[in-house]
Amino acid sequence: MTMDSPRNQNGAVGVRRTVTSILISVGALVLSLVVVSLFAFSSPSTSSQFGYLISADKLIVPRVVSDKSDNDTQKEIPNLSNEGTPSENVIQEVVIPNQTDRNEPGLNESSNEIKDPLTKNEESGSDGTLNESPLDSKEASPEGELSDKYVLGTCDLYHGKWVYNEMGPLYTNNSCPVITQMQNCQGNGRPDKGYENWRWQPSKCQLPRLDPRKFLELMRGKTLAFVGDSVARNQMESLLCILWQVEAPKNRGNKRMQKWFFRSTSTSIVRIWSSWLVHHTPDPIGPAPQGIDKVFLDVPDETFMEFIPAFSVLVLSSGHWFAKKSAYVINGTVVGGQLWWPKDAGEMRVNNVEAFGISVETVLTSLANDPKFTGLAIVRSYSPDHYEGGAWNTGGSCTGKVEPVTEVVRSGFTDTMYSKQIGGFKKAVEKANGKARLKFMDITEPFGLRPDGHPGPYRSLDPNKKTKRGPNGEPPPQDCLHWCMPGPIDTWNEMLFEEIRREFETGKG
Repeated sequence: MTMDSPRNQNGAVGVRRTVTSILISVGALVLSLVVVSLFAFSSPSTSSQFGYLISADKLIVPRVVSDKSDNDTQKEIPNLSNEGTPSENVIQEVVIPNQTDRNEPGLNESSNEIKDPLTKNEESGSDGTLNESPLDSKEASPEGELSDKYVLGTCDLYHGKWVYNEMGPLYTNNSCPVITQMQNCQGNGRPDKGYENWRWQPSKCQLPRLDPRKFLELMRGKTLAFVGDSVARNQMESLLCILWQVEAPKNRGNKRMQKWFFRSTSTSIVRIWSSWLVHHTPDPIGPAPQGIDKVFLDVPDETFMEFIPAFSVLVLSSGHWFAKKSAYVINGTVVGGQLWWPKDAGEMRVNNVEAFGISVETVLTSLANDPKFTGLAIVRSYSPDHYEGGAWNTGGSCTGKVEPVTEVVRSGFTDTMYSKQIGGFKKAVEKANGKARLKFMDITEPFGLRPDGHPGPYRSLDPNKKTKRGPNGEPPPQDCLHWCMPGPIDTWNEMLFEEIRREFETGKG
Protein backbone atom coordinates (compact mmCIF):
# COMPACT_ATOMS: atom_id res chain seq x y z
CA MET A 1 0.00 0.00 0.00
CA THR A 2 1.07 3.51 -0.45
CA MET A 3 1.43 6.00 2.31
CA ASP A 4 1.58 9.77 2.11
CA SER A 5 4.79 11.27 3.14
CA PRO A 6 4.80 13.47 6.28
CA ARG A 7 5.12 16.48 4.00
CA ASN A 8 1.91 15.51 2.15
CA GLN A 9 0.10 14.88 5.42
CA ASN A 10 1.09 18.29 6.71
CA GLY A 11 -0.18 19.89 3.48
CA ALA A 12 -3.57 18.23 3.83
CA VAL A 13 -3.87 19.37 7.41
CA GLY A 14 -3.03 22.94 6.32
CA VAL A 15 -5.72 22.90 3.65
CA ARG A 16 -8.32 21.66 6.11
CA ARG A 17 -7.34 24.41 8.57
CA THR A 18 -7.61 27.07 5.86
CA VAL A 19 -11.07 25.90 4.83
CA THR A 20 -12.20 25.84 8.45
CA SER A 21 -10.93 29.41 8.98
CA ILE A 22 -12.78 30.61 5.88
CA LEU A 23 -16.02 28.98 7.03
CA ILE A 24 -15.71 30.57 10.49
CA SER A 25 -15.05 34.02 8.97
CA VAL A 26 -18.01 33.74 6.62
CA GLY A 27 -20.26 32.67 9.48
CA ALA A 28 -19.14 35.61 11.60
CA LEU A 29 -19.76 38.01 8.71
CA VAL A 30 -23.29 36.64 8.15
CA LEU A 31 -24.06 36.93 11.86
CA SER A 32 -22.80 40.56 11.89
CA LEU A 33 -24.98 41.46 8.91
CA VAL A 34 -28.03 39.96 10.60
CA VAL A 35 -27.39 41.97 13.80
CA VAL A 36 -26.80 45.21 11.89
CA SER A 37 -29.94 44.69 9.81
CA LEU A 38 -32.05 44.11 12.90
CA PHE A 39 -30.67 47.28 14.51
CA ALA A 40 -31.15 49.39 11.39
CA PHE A 41 -34.74 48.38 10.81
CA SER A 42 -35.69 48.81 14.44
CA SER A 43 -35.71 52.63 14.05
CA PRO A 44 -38.77 54.43 12.66
CA SER A 45 -38.76 54.64 8.88
CA THR A 46 -39.75 58.31 8.93
CA SER A 47 -36.86 59.56 11.02
CA SER A 48 -34.49 62.25 9.75
CA GLN A 49 -30.87 62.78 10.67
CA PHE A 50 -28.56 65.76 10.45
CA GLY A 51 -25.61 65.40 8.10
CA TYR A 52 -22.79 67.79 7.28
CA LEU A 53 -21.68 69.15 3.96
CA ILE A 54 -17.95 69.80 3.99
CA SER A 55 -16.31 71.96 1.36
CA ALA A 56 -12.70 72.09 0.26
CA ASP A 57 -11.89 74.85 2.75
CA LYS A 58 -13.28 72.81 5.69
CA LEU A 59 -16.45 74.87 6.04
CA ILE A 60 -19.06 72.73 7.77
CA VAL A 61 -22.67 73.51 6.90
CA PRO A 62 -25.58 71.59 8.46
CA ARG A 63 -28.18 70.16 6.14
CA VAL A 64 -31.09 67.81 6.57
CA VAL A 65 -30.63 64.30 5.28
CA SER A 66 -33.98 62.54 5.01
CA ASP A 67 -35.10 59.16 3.80
CA LYS A 68 -38.19 60.78 2.28
CA SER A 69 -38.46 61.95 -1.28
CA ASP A 70 -37.31 65.42 -2.32
CA ASN A 71 -40.90 66.49 -2.83
CA ASP A 72 -41.80 66.25 0.85
CA THR A 73 -42.49 69.29 2.97
CA GLN A 74 -39.41 70.80 4.64
CA LYS A 75 -38.65 69.05 7.91
CA GLU A 76 -35.96 69.44 10.53
CA ILE A 77 -35.49 68.00 13.98
CA PRO A 78 -36.45 70.53 16.67
CA ASN A 79 -33.48 71.08 18.95
CA LEU A 80 -35.29 71.37 22.27
CA SER A 81 -34.22 70.63 25.81
CA ASN A 82 -34.75 67.09 27.05
CA GLU A 83 -35.80 68.36 30.45
CA GLY A 84 -39.40 69.24 29.62
CA THR A 85 -41.01 72.03 27.66
CA PRO A 86 -39.27 75.43 27.62
CA SER A 87 -42.09 77.02 29.57
CA GLU A 88 -41.63 74.46 32.33
CA ASN A 89 -37.94 75.14 32.72
CA VAL A 90 -37.40 78.85 32.66
CA ILE A 91 -40.03 81.01 34.27
CA GLN A 92 -39.07 80.49 37.89
CA GLU A 93 -35.34 80.83 37.34
CA VAL A 94 -35.10 84.31 35.86
CA VAL A 95 -36.21 87.63 37.29
CA ILE A 96 -37.18 89.91 34.42
CA PRO A 97 -37.09 93.68 35.06
CA ASN A 98 -40.25 95.52 34.09
CA GLN A 99 -38.65 97.65 31.41
CA THR A 100 -40.54 99.13 28.47
CA ASP A 101 -39.58 101.73 25.95
CA ARG A 102 -40.77 105.20 26.79
CA ASN A 103 -42.91 106.80 24.08
CA GLU A 104 -42.44 103.96 21.61
CA PRO A 105 -45.04 103.49 18.87
CA GLY A 106 -48.24 102.01 20.13
CA LEU A 107 -51.16 102.37 22.41
CA ASN A 108 -51.13 103.77 25.90
CA GLU A 109 -52.10 100.70 27.87
CA SER A 110 -54.40 102.71 30.15
CA SER A 111 -56.43 104.24 27.34
CA ASN A 112 -57.24 103.93 23.66
CA GLU A 113 -55.30 107.03 22.69
CA ILE A 114 -52.31 106.80 20.38
CA LYS A 115 -48.96 107.78 21.82
CA ASP A 116 -46.14 109.52 19.99
CA PRO A 117 -44.32 106.55 18.42
CA LEU A 118 -40.89 108.05 18.94
CA THR A 119 -40.55 108.53 22.68
CA LYS A 120 -38.85 106.16 25.07
CA ASN A 121 -40.13 104.72 28.30
CA GLU A 122 -37.09 103.42 30.09
CA GLU A 123 -33.99 104.52 31.92
CA SER A 124 -32.10 101.31 31.39
CA GLY A 125 -29.95 100.80 29.87
CA SER A 126 -28.76 96.66 -3.37
CA ASP A 127 -30.92 97.71 -5.17
CA GLY A 128 -34.58 97.60 -4.44
CA THR A 129 -35.71 95.11 -7.08
CA LEU A 130 -36.33 91.46 -6.38
CA ASN A 131 -34.89 88.97 -8.84
CA GLU A 132 -38.08 86.90 -8.92
CA SER A 133 -41.59 86.81 -7.56
CA PRO A 134 -41.29 87.70 -3.85
CA LEU A 135 -44.13 85.47 -2.74
CA ASP A 136 -44.64 81.77 -3.26
CA SER A 137 -47.86 79.80 -2.96
CA LYS A 138 -48.69 78.08 0.32
CA GLU A 139 -46.48 75.11 -0.49
CA ALA A 140 -43.32 74.54 1.47
CA SER A 141 -40.28 74.29 -0.79
CA PRO A 142 -38.05 71.22 -0.51
CA GLU A 143 -34.83 71.71 1.38
CA GLY A 144 -32.77 70.79 -1.67
CA GLU A 145 -29.02 70.79 -2.02
CA LEU A 146 -26.95 73.74 -0.86
CA SER A 147 -25.35 75.67 -3.69
CA ASP A 148 -21.62 76.31 -4.03
CA LYS A 149 -22.26 79.97 -3.31
CA TYR A 150 -23.89 79.05 -0.02
CA VAL A 151 -21.04 76.76 0.96
CA LEU A 152 -18.50 79.46 0.20
CA GLY A 153 -20.46 82.06 2.13
CA THR A 154 -21.05 84.50 -0.74
CA CYS A 155 -24.76 84.08 -1.48
CA ASP A 156 -26.97 87.19 -1.45
CA LEU A 157 -29.41 86.63 1.42
CA TYR A 158 -31.63 89.62 0.72
CA HIS A 159 -33.17 88.91 -2.68
CA GLY A 160 -35.74 86.16 -2.85
CA LYS A 161 -39.33 85.39 -1.89
CA TRP A 162 -41.53 84.44 1.05
CA VAL A 163 -42.46 80.74 1.17
CA TYR A 164 -45.16 79.22 3.37
CA ASN A 165 -43.79 76.54 5.70
CA GLU A 166 -45.98 74.29 7.84
CA MET A 167 -43.22 73.77 10.40
CA GLY A 168 -44.29 76.96 12.10
CA PRO A 169 -42.24 79.34 14.25
CA LEU A 170 -39.08 78.67 16.26
CA TYR A 171 -40.95 79.30 19.54
CA THR A 172 -44.40 80.30 20.74
CA ASN A 173 -45.65 83.18 22.82
CA ASN A 174 -46.12 80.64 25.65
CA SER A 175 -42.57 79.25 25.51
CA CYS A 176 -40.77 82.59 25.92
CA PRO A 177 -41.12 84.82 29.01
CA VAL A 178 -39.41 87.94 27.64
CA ILE A 179 -41.85 89.06 24.95
CA THR A 180 -42.94 92.66 25.45
CA GLN A 181 -46.72 92.56 25.83
CA MET A 182 -47.33 94.97 22.94
CA GLN A 183 -45.62 92.49 20.56
CA ASN A 184 -47.33 89.39 22.01
CA CYS A 185 -49.92 89.32 19.23
CA GLN A 186 -51.35 85.89 19.99
CA GLY A 187 -51.50 86.64 23.71
CA ASN A 188 -53.32 89.88 22.89
CA GLY A 189 -56.02 88.06 20.95
CA ARG A 190 -54.94 88.19 17.31
CA PRO A 191 -57.19 85.56 15.67
CA ASP A 192 -54.98 84.49 12.73
CA LYS A 193 -51.64 82.62 12.95
CA GLY A 194 -50.58 82.19 9.31
CA TYR A 195 -48.20 85.16 9.51
CA GLU A 196 -45.96 83.02 11.77
CA ASN A 197 -45.35 80.40 9.06
CA TRP A 198 -43.82 82.36 6.17
CA ARG A 199 -40.06 81.87 5.74
CA TRP A 200 -37.69 83.88 3.60
CA GLN A 201 -36.16 81.98 0.70
CA PRO A 202 -33.13 83.63 -0.97
CA SER A 203 -33.04 83.27 -4.74
CA LYS A 204 -29.69 81.50 -5.04
CA CYS A 205 -29.36 79.42 -1.87
CA GLN A 206 -30.99 78.30 1.37
CA LEU A 207 -31.33 80.35 4.55
CA PRO A 208 -31.08 77.67 7.27
CA ARG A 209 -33.61 77.51 10.06
CA LEU A 210 -31.84 78.93 13.11
CA ASP A 211 -30.46 76.23 15.40
CA PRO A 212 -30.11 77.86 18.85
CA ARG A 213 -27.41 75.45 19.99
CA LYS A 214 -25.32 76.20 16.92
CA PHE A 215 -25.80 79.93 17.52
CA LEU A 216 -24.59 79.66 21.12
CA GLU A 217 -21.63 77.54 20.07
CA LEU A 218 -20.69 80.04 17.36
CA MET A 219 -20.80 82.81 19.99
CA ARG A 220 -18.95 80.85 22.66
CA GLY A 221 -17.17 83.24 25.02
CA LYS A 222 -18.43 86.25 23.05
CA THR A 223 -20.82 89.16 23.56
CA LEU A 224 -23.49 90.19 21.07
CA ALA A 225 -24.89 93.69 21.64
CA PHE A 226 -28.04 95.27 20.18
CA VAL A 227 -27.83 99.05 20.32
CA GLY A 228 -30.56 101.41 19.22
CA ASP A 229 -34.26 102.11 19.56
CA SER A 230 -37.30 99.96 20.43
CA VAL A 231 -36.94 98.02 17.17
CA ALA A 232 -33.50 96.93 18.42
CA ARG A 233 -35.25 95.70 21.57
CA ASN A 234 -37.77 93.86 19.37
CA GLN A 235 -34.95 92.00 17.58
CA MET A 236 -33.05 91.28 20.78
CA GLU A 237 -36.13 89.75 22.40
CA SER A 238 -36.73 87.63 19.30
CA LEU A 239 -33.22 86.19 19.55
CA LEU A 240 -33.61 85.57 23.28
CA CYS A 241 -36.86 83.69 22.64
CA ILE A 242 -35.13 81.44 20.09
CA LEU A 243 -32.17 80.72 22.37
CA TRP A 244 -34.45 80.23 25.38
CA GLN A 245 -35.78 77.03 23.81
CA VAL A 246 -32.52 75.25 24.70
CA GLU A 247 -31.27 77.20 27.73
CA ALA A 248 -32.67 79.68 30.23
CA PRO A 249 -30.14 82.54 30.54
CA LYS A 250 -29.25 84.41 33.71
CA ASN A 251 -30.38 88.01 33.97
CA ARG A 252 -27.29 90.14 34.68
CA GLY A 253 -28.63 93.50 33.54
CA ASN A 254 -28.53 96.83 35.31
CA LYS A 255 -29.85 100.36 34.80
CA ARG A 256 -27.42 101.01 31.97
CA MET A 257 -28.05 97.89 29.92
CA GLN A 258 -30.02 94.68 29.65
CA LYS A 259 -27.73 91.66 29.75
CA TRP A 260 -28.51 87.95 29.54
CA PHE A 261 -25.83 85.33 30.16
CA PHE A 262 -25.90 81.79 28.74
CA ARG A 263 -23.76 79.72 31.08
CA SER A 264 -23.23 76.70 28.79
CA THR A 265 -21.12 78.72 26.33
CA SER A 266 -20.37 81.89 28.36
CA THR A 267 -22.31 83.88 25.76
CA SER A 268 -23.77 87.29 26.61
CA ILE A 269 -26.64 89.02 24.82
CA VAL A 270 -26.74 92.76 25.58
CA ARG A 271 -29.11 95.57 24.73
CA ILE A 272 -28.39 99.28 25.22
CA TRP A 273 -30.89 102.03 24.51
CA SER A 274 -29.70 104.74 22.11
CA SER A 275 -32.41 106.73 20.32
CA TRP A 276 -30.27 108.31 17.59
CA LEU A 277 -26.92 106.49 18.12
CA VAL A 278 -25.36 109.95 18.55
CA HIS A 279 -25.10 112.26 21.55
CA HIS A 280 -28.19 114.26 22.56
CA THR A 281 -29.17 116.61 25.37
CA PRO A 282 -32.24 118.66 26.38
CA ASP A 283 -30.04 121.61 27.41
CA PRO A 284 -30.48 124.88 25.42
CA ILE A 285 -28.04 125.56 22.59
CA GLY A 286 -28.20 128.75 20.52
CA PRO A 287 -31.76 129.31 19.32
CA ALA A 288 -32.88 125.84 20.44
CA PRO A 289 -34.56 126.17 23.85
CA GLN A 290 -34.66 123.86 26.87
CA GLY A 291 -36.89 120.81 26.38
CA ILE A 292 -36.21 120.15 22.70
CA ASP A 293 -33.78 117.29 22.11
CA LYS A 294 -30.49 118.58 20.67
CA VAL A 295 -29.00 115.84 18.50
CA PHE A 296 -25.22 116.17 17.97
CA LEU A 297 -24.81 114.61 14.54
CA ASP A 298 -21.01 114.56 14.73
CA VAL A 299 -20.64 112.98 18.20
CA PRO A 300 -21.30 109.25 18.82
CA ASP A 301 -23.50 108.35 21.78
CA GLU A 302 -21.29 107.77 24.80
CA THR A 303 -23.91 105.56 26.46
CA PHE A 304 -22.70 102.61 24.36
CA MET A 305 -19.32 103.73 22.98
CA GLU A 306 -17.63 103.18 26.34
CA PHE A 307 -18.59 99.49 26.25
CA ILE A 308 -17.48 98.64 22.70
CA PRO A 309 -14.19 96.93 23.69
CA ALA A 310 -16.29 94.14 25.23
CA PHE A 311 -18.46 93.56 22.15
CA SER A 312 -17.61 90.82 19.65
CA VAL A 313 -20.65 91.64 17.50
CA LEU A 314 -22.57 94.92 17.54
CA VAL A 315 -25.96 95.27 15.80
CA LEU A 316 -27.04 98.88 15.24
CA SER A 317 -30.64 100.02 14.80
CA SER A 318 -31.79 103.60 14.25
CA GLY A 319 -33.79 105.94 12.06
CA HIS A 320 -37.32 106.19 13.42
CA TRP A 321 -36.46 108.80 16.06
CA PHE A 322 -35.52 111.25 13.30
CA ALA A 323 -39.25 111.88 12.88
CA LYS A 324 -39.38 113.26 16.42
CA LYS A 325 -39.27 116.97 17.31
CA SER A 326 -35.60 117.86 17.70
CA ALA A 327 -32.77 120.24 16.75
CA TYR A 328 -29.63 119.14 14.91
CA VAL A 329 -26.15 120.28 15.96
CA ILE A 330 -22.82 120.07 14.10
CA ASN A 331 -19.60 121.55 15.51
CA GLY A 332 -21.60 123.10 18.35
CA THR A 333 -23.89 125.02 15.96
CA VAL A 334 -27.60 124.40 15.40
CA VAL A 335 -27.93 123.58 11.69
CA GLY A 336 -31.44 122.17 11.36
CA GLY A 337 -34.37 120.52 13.02
CA GLN A 338 -37.45 118.35 12.75
CA LEU A 339 -40.87 119.79 13.59
CA TRP A 340 -38.97 122.80 14.91
CA TRP A 341 -37.19 125.76 13.28
CA PRO A 342 -37.34 129.46 14.29
CA LYS A 343 -38.71 131.81 11.66
CA ASP A 344 -35.83 134.24 12.20
CA ALA A 345 -33.09 131.57 12.02
CA GLY A 346 -32.70 131.72 8.24
CA GLU A 347 -32.65 128.74 5.92
CA MET A 348 -32.33 125.33 7.53
CA ARG A 349 -29.17 123.53 6.39
CA VAL A 350 -29.96 119.96 7.53
CA ASN A 351 -33.36 118.25 7.55
CA ASN A 352 -34.23 115.02 9.31
CA VAL A 353 -33.38 112.55 6.52
CA GLU A 354 -30.03 114.27 5.89
CA ALA A 355 -29.41 114.21 9.63
CA PHE A 356 -29.99 110.45 9.66
CA GLY A 357 -27.37 109.86 6.97
CA ILE A 358 -24.83 112.05 8.80
CA SER A 359 -25.44 110.21 12.07
CA VAL A 360 -24.87 106.82 10.44
CA GLU A 361 -21.58 108.01 8.95
CA THR A 362 -20.49 109.47 12.31
CA VAL A 363 -21.15 106.33 14.35
CA LEU A 364 -19.69 103.86 11.87
CA THR A 365 -16.61 105.97 11.17
CA SER A 366 -15.95 106.20 14.90
CA LEU A 367 -16.35 102.43 15.36
CA ALA A 368 -14.24 101.57 12.31
CA ASN A 369 -11.34 103.71 13.50
CA ASP A 370 -11.47 103.09 17.24
CA PRO A 371 -8.47 100.92 18.22
CA LYS A 372 -10.44 99.54 21.18
CA PHE A 373 -13.07 97.96 18.91
CA THR A 374 -11.91 94.98 16.87
CA GLY A 375 -15.26 93.26 16.47
CA LEU A 376 -17.96 93.06 13.83
CA ALA A 377 -20.43 95.97 13.50
CA ILE A 378 -23.62 95.13 11.60
CA VAL A 379 -25.95 97.91 10.47
CA ARG A 380 -29.48 96.58 10.25
CA SER A 381 -31.13 98.57 7.50
CA TYR A 382 -34.15 100.81 8.07
CA SER A 383 -37.13 98.79 9.29
CA PRO A 384 -40.19 99.56 7.12
CA ASP A 385 -43.51 100.44 8.73
CA HIS A 386 -46.87 99.83 7.06
CA TYR A 387 -49.14 102.71 8.01
CA GLU A 388 -51.05 102.61 4.74
CA GLY A 389 -53.39 105.48 3.94
CA GLY A 390 -51.70 107.90 6.34
CA ALA A 391 -49.08 108.24 9.07
CA TRP A 392 -49.22 106.63 12.51
CA ASN A 393 -51.24 109.59 13.82
CA THR A 394 -53.25 110.49 10.70
CA GLY A 395 -55.22 107.33 10.00
CA GLY A 396 -52.50 105.02 8.65
CA SER A 397 -53.37 101.37 9.12
CA CYS A 398 -52.21 97.77 8.73
CA THR A 399 -55.42 96.28 10.15
CA GLY A 400 -56.66 93.19 8.35
CA LYS A 401 -53.33 92.22 6.77
CA VAL A 402 -52.91 88.46 7.15
CA GLU A 403 -50.41 87.46 4.43
CA PRO A 404 -47.30 88.87 2.72
CA VAL A 405 -47.92 91.05 -0.31
CA THR A 406 -46.38 90.44 -3.72
CA GLU A 407 -45.28 94.04 -4.27
CA VAL A 408 -43.96 96.61 -1.82
CA VAL A 409 -46.25 99.58 -1.26
CA ARG A 410 -43.68 102.32 -1.77
CA SER A 411 -43.12 104.92 0.90
CA GLY A 412 -41.13 107.98 -0.13
CA PHE A 413 -39.93 108.52 3.44
CA THR A 414 -38.78 104.90 3.88
CA ASP A 415 -37.01 104.90 0.52
CA THR A 416 -35.20 108.15 1.32
CA MET A 417 -34.16 107.03 4.81
CA TYR A 418 -32.88 103.76 3.36
CA SER A 419 -30.88 105.64 0.71
CA LYS A 420 -29.35 108.01 3.28
CA GLN A 421 -28.42 105.06 5.50
CA ILE A 422 -26.60 103.32 2.66
CA GLY A 423 -24.82 106.56 1.81
CA GLY A 424 -23.62 107.00 5.40
CA PHE A 425 -22.47 103.38 5.51
CA LYS A 426 -20.46 103.69 2.29
CA LYS A 427 -18.74 106.88 3.45
CA ALA A 428 -17.75 105.20 6.72
CA VAL A 429 -16.33 102.20 4.88
CA GLU A 430 -14.20 104.54 2.75
CA LYS A 431 -12.78 106.17 5.89
CA ALA A 432 -12.18 102.95 7.83
CA ASN A 433 -8.58 102.18 8.76
CA GLY A 434 -8.94 100.18 11.98
CA LYS A 435 -9.43 96.49 12.75
CA ALA A 436 -13.22 96.60 13.03
CA ARG A 437 -15.35 95.07 10.28
CA LEU A 438 -18.54 96.69 8.98
CA LYS A 439 -21.48 94.87 7.38
CA PHE A 440 -24.87 95.97 6.09
CA MET A 441 -27.86 93.75 6.87
CA ASP A 442 -30.26 94.70 4.10
CA ILE A 443 -33.74 93.81 5.40
CA THR A 444 -35.76 96.82 4.14
CA GLU A 445 -37.07 95.48 0.83
CA PRO A 446 -37.87 91.89 1.94
CA PHE A 447 -39.76 93.13 4.99
CA GLY A 448 -41.56 95.78 3.02
CA LEU A 449 -43.55 92.75 1.82
CA ARG A 450 -44.76 91.90 5.34
CA PRO A 451 -47.55 94.28 6.41
CA ASP A 452 -49.12 91.23 8.07
CA GLY A 453 -46.29 90.94 10.59
CA HIS A 454 -47.16 93.93 12.81
CA PRO A 455 -49.31 93.89 15.95
CA GLY A 456 -51.83 96.26 14.39
CA PRO A 457 -54.61 96.74 16.95
CA TYR A 458 -53.58 93.68 19.00
CA ARG A 459 -51.24 95.49 21.37
CA SER A 460 -52.71 94.87 24.79
CA LEU A 461 -54.67 92.44 26.93
CA ASP A 462 -57.54 94.94 27.20
CA PRO A 463 -60.68 92.90 26.39
CA ASN A 464 -62.45 96.08 25.27
CA LYS A 465 -59.81 97.25 22.80
CA LYS A 466 -60.97 98.31 19.36
CA THR A 467 -59.84 95.96 16.60
CA LYS A 468 -62.16 96.96 13.75
CA ARG A 469 -62.67 100.15 11.78
CA GLY A 470 -65.26 102.58 13.07
CA PRO A 471 -68.57 103.48 11.40
CA ASN A 472 -66.88 106.14 9.28
CA GLY A 473 -64.00 103.88 8.28
CA GLU A 474 -61.54 105.24 10.84
CA PRO A 475 -58.95 102.61 11.87
CA PRO A 476 -58.50 101.53 15.49
CA PRO A 477 -55.34 102.58 17.40
CA GLN A 478 -52.56 100.31 16.20
CA ASP A 479 -48.86 99.60 15.87
CA CYS A 480 -47.63 99.03 12.32
CA LEU A 481 -43.95 99.61 13.13
CA HIS A 482 -42.89 96.90 15.59
CA TRP A 483 -43.20 93.20 14.81
CA CYS A 484 -45.25 90.36 16.29
CA MET A 485 -43.38 87.68 18.24
CA PRO A 486 -43.17 85.07 16.96
CA GLY A 487 -43.30 86.52 13.48
CA PRO A 488 -41.23 87.89 10.59
CA ILE A 489 -38.65 89.51 12.89
CA ASP A 490 -37.34 86.04 13.77
CA THR A 491 -36.00 85.89 10.20
CA TRP A 492 -33.78 88.87 11.03
CA ASN A 493 -31.95 86.67 13.49
CA GLU A 494 -31.65 83.82 11.00
CA MET A 495 -30.01 86.33 8.67
CA LEU A 496 -27.89 87.65 11.55
CA PHE A 497 -26.67 84.16 12.38
CA GLU A 498 -25.70 83.57 8.77
CA GLU A 499 -23.81 86.88 8.58
CA ILE A 500 -21.92 86.10 11.80
CA ARG A 501 -21.21 82.53 10.72
CA ARG A 502 -19.75 83.71 7.42
CA GLU A 503 -17.53 86.19 9.21
CA PHE A 504 -16.30 83.85 11.96
CA GLU A 505 -16.06 80.60 10.01
CA THR A 506 -15.05 81.71 6.54
CA GLY A 507 -14.12 85.38 6.64
CA LYS A 508 -16.02 85.77 3.36
CA GLY A 509 -19.10 87.67 4.51
